[in-house]
Amino acid sequence: MRKLLTGLFALSILASCSNLKNTSSSGSYPELKFINSIEIPFNQEFNNTKIGGLSGIDYDKKKDLYYIICDERAQENLSRFYTAKINIADNQLKAISFQETNTLKNEQGSTFGNWTTSPETSADPEDIRYNPKNNSLVWTSEGARVVTADKTILQNPSITFMDLKGNFKEELKLPSNLEMQKESKGPRNNGTLESITFDQNYKTLYTCVEEPLFEDGNQASTSKGGLIRFYEFDIKTQKNTAQYGYQLEAIANEPNPKGAFAVNGVAAIQFYKKNQFLVLERSYSTGTQPCTIKVFLCDFKKATDVKNHESLQNQKIELISKKLILNMDDLGIYTDNIEGLTFGPKLTNGNRSLIFISDNNFSETQKTQVLLFEVKE
Repeated sequence: MRKLLTGLFALSILASCSNLKNTSSSGSYPELKFINSIEIPFNQEFNNTKIGGLSGIDYDKKKDLYYIICDERAQENLSRFYTAKINIADNQLKAISFQETNTLKNEQGSTFGNWTTSPETSADPEDIRYNPKNNSLVWTSEGARVVTADKTILQNPSITFMDLKGNFKEELKLPSNLEMQKESKGPRNNGTLESITFDQNYKTLYTCVEEPLFEDGNQASTSKGGLIRFYEFDIKTQKNTAQYGYQLEAIANEPNPKGAFAVNGVAAIQFYKKNQFLVLERSYSTGTQPCTIKVFLCDFKKATDVKNHESLQNQKIELISKKLILNMDDLGIYTDNIEGLTFGPKLTNGNRSLIFISDNNFSETQKTQVLLFEVKE
């Protein structure tokens, strides 16, 4: 979310982490060619809900259908996800047509509570993925960590499996370093599970924290990025099988006024091929309306499993490698708070399409965008 945003820019800076190094990928890199984009009007209504806060998207190839999750915490409409058709004709993005609204359910079969009035029963939905092997969905919630003089809210992030109507099936058991804590340890508020993806066989699930765990060091600044963790889960055993370190980029722009809000982190990930992912880093700074959106091709093959490392600081480990393949600043278009991506259908030339979607935070000063790219491999 932009008001709780994250993102990045610059090159990896390891000055304070001299024992860390990036592994190098081999082989060729895909080229992402921008085709066009469309904008969903502010507060467009569908099934008595306001369309906005679109934070994650995934594609069902067989049905030619998209699942799109909304990150509203039930303040006005219930926490939910949509199904939609996206019309791509003549290799152009033409329109998006929403088909259905489904509310998210908890383990008791109830809808999630309103963050404002009952935060302990609320959820913060961020990403969604479809599993064609069992015709089900999985979604992430960031949880919450609010520690003030008069209020403490500790709500763990979660990964939940559900059916196509939003009914709870089961919840993945997360490792202890993803538990919210009152002291400065574990995840930061609004810096946890923003993204999720399956591998090609739907046997493994991957996610990552958006910003560094407290014990892994500082958040990104305009001079250097922080260190975050990727998490690997075996679907059958539901166990966390590995964790990997990843170097964020620095925040792209100095905030104006200086010292105002600026943030940087991973907003979305997409499985690409064995050991490789597309990783979307998003940077926002007060005073600069657009976000800086960068996409990296990242490789886990040589990265160290850091599951048993309490901290990534001052460790001799290999990080996930990364290669910049797209900087949307170079496209000459406005880019808002892009938080979701998925491969779509093949284009007429046989190349895959890649679709991005933005979260407008239900703000009339922001845009809900859908962007279409061609993947040239």
